[in-house]
Amino acid sequence: MASLKEVRSRITSVSSTQQITKAMKMVSAAKLRRAQDNILRMRPYAQRLSGILTNLSSMAEGAVSNPYTEKREVNKVLIIAVTSDRGLAGAFNSNIIKGVSALIAEKYKSQYEAGNLTILTIGRKGYDAFRKRGYNVIGDYSNTFANLSFDTVRVAAEHAMAGFVAGEFDQVDLVYNEFKNVATQIVRQEKFLPIEEKLPEEADNEMALIDYTFEPSKEEIIEELIPKSLKIQVYKAVLESNASEHGARMTAMDKATENAGELLKQLKLTYNRTRQAAITKEILEIVGGAEALAAK
Repeated sequence: MASLKEVRSRITSVSSTQQITKAMKMVSAAKLRRAQDNILRMRPYAQRLSGILTNLSSMAEGAVSNPYTEKREVNKVLIIAVTSDRGLAGAFNSNIIKGVSALIAEKYKSQYEAGNLTILTIGRKGYDAFRKRGYNVIGDYSNTFANLSFDTVRVAAEHAMAGFVAGEFDQVDLVYNEFKNVATQIVRQEKFLPIEEKLPEEADNEMALIDYTFEPSKEEIIEELIPKSLKIQVYKAVLESNASEHGARMTAMDKATENAGELLKQLKLTYNRTRQAAITKEILEIVGGAEALAAK
């Protein structure tokens, strides 16, 4: 049985840990509210921009000539993996790592074996994990979440876009956690490049009824919107991941605080039993000594 000193030391340690996890839960809850507001504002904008681009493309005469729509044989692949900079968020980061690994095994096994698979990571945890596993990792965007803004995310998006245009990659996929609620994050795998063009009959029927006035021209507007839409797509994925991270950390810290409370109950019960056993032992020793003296 552990001594009273050891049990007291463990109680102090667990209490300190419980205070830390409780504080981290409160911080994550505050950050989650801001992150959730940001993604809820971004979703309609991103969807509207994508819808406008789709309808303009479908209304254009002939195929839209743009380097981001060029389809090639998929020999070289880039995967953009969005993780977090910090841990203590449950399975948040490991789900992305598993998702990327599963995507490679199911879809890009031949490219990986040929050494033509590259991973671009946004977030320190993904960067460290994929490098340890021996993947070809480019672009260290580990400090993106320290000052999260469109400008910081735009750099990573432009890196992938420039590589596709230069022929370094034939296809670019995006893997991230989509925020559903505090307790649920969904791993999403999306095709980023090349852009899938929709036929006129596949366009948004509601928006297709809009009578657009084009200035300077339809083609020039499309050329301007495509790069912006791609950057917004990456920015939206990062905002989704940011909200998901805080939700996952809040849930994980809440569970850790609860577990610490249960452990404290057990430790205090053990402490009281150990203390009672020590007191009983001392009483027996005193009684035994008194009886020995009385017998003499």
